[in-house]
Amino acid sequence: MTILVTGATGNVGRQVVEHLVKRGADVRALVRDPSKADFPAGVSVAQGDFLDVDSLRNAMSGVSTLFLLNAVVPDEFTQALIALNVARSAGIERIVYLSVIHADVYVNVPHFAGKFGVERMIEQMGFKATILRPAYFIQNDLTVKDVITGYGAYPMPVGAKGLAMIDVRDIAEIAALELLRREQAAEPLALDRINLVGPETLTGTDIAAIWSDVLARPIRYGGDNTEGFEQNLKQFMPAWMAYDMRLMGERFLTDGMLPEAGDVERLTKLLGRPLRSYSAFASETVASA
Repeated sequence: MTILVTGATGNVGRQVVEHLVKRGADVRALVRDPSKADFPAGVSVAQGDFLDVDSLRNAMSGVSTLFLLNAVVPDEFTQALIALNVARSAGIERIVYLSVIHADVYVNVPHFAGKFGVERMIEQMGFKATILRPAYFIQNDLTVKDVITGYGAYPMPVGAKGLAMIDVRDIAEIAALELLRREQAAEPLALDRINLVGPETLTGTDIAAIWSDVLARPIRYGGDNTEGFEQNLKQFMPAWMAYDMRLMGERFLTDGMLPEAGDVERLTKLLGRPLRSYSAFASETVASA
């Protein structure tokens, strides 16, 4: 049978496709522009998007398992609900959905609230799904590399509560393993939620210290100013998204993004290896510069 991967040209989706192909799965990738679809041999490409219902129907025809990944866009919630309804009509029961950690806590943050609404729909409609709830993506910090190296400051509003940051490569591999587990099960498996976290919980000061060690010069933490964070983001993203990210940053400061007991051990066992660390990411980033 066939696994459909949505968001297949993105940082997570592309790696999910690659992991599935390496493990011998029959993979179909949903893409808006097939000319940008550079996938391993054997991957079938379906053109379409979440708001083109007919294209979704075509993409989901004959699919047994769905990887649902929605970009952060103004109508993310609507897109996900359409996709799930079309999936149900196509007879797809087995789903892996990429949500976000603490979606039920960060209730004022638009893209968190939207993902929590999708989680509720998955439950209420009786889908057999794994809901993956990743914490902050380590690779988000590639966007501030030049600030760190050029100005000696780590500017992300991480705060003092701490975030259990996870490497995107670990997210993609875990997603692929869950897709295969569901695809290969004799019967659809029960609903499950998995927090995706890194091996350690880091504060803004901790991260600045890691960069100080890697760069061998002082890097300070200066990220608690969420208003300034929003203004900086508005230079390269829409104002609504910058505000959404500011609200997220404010919840970082007040709540943090903390793992639950057993999360790290569960993921380590699932992967069969240790989770990638922020220190390793920082070292790789500097080495590749």
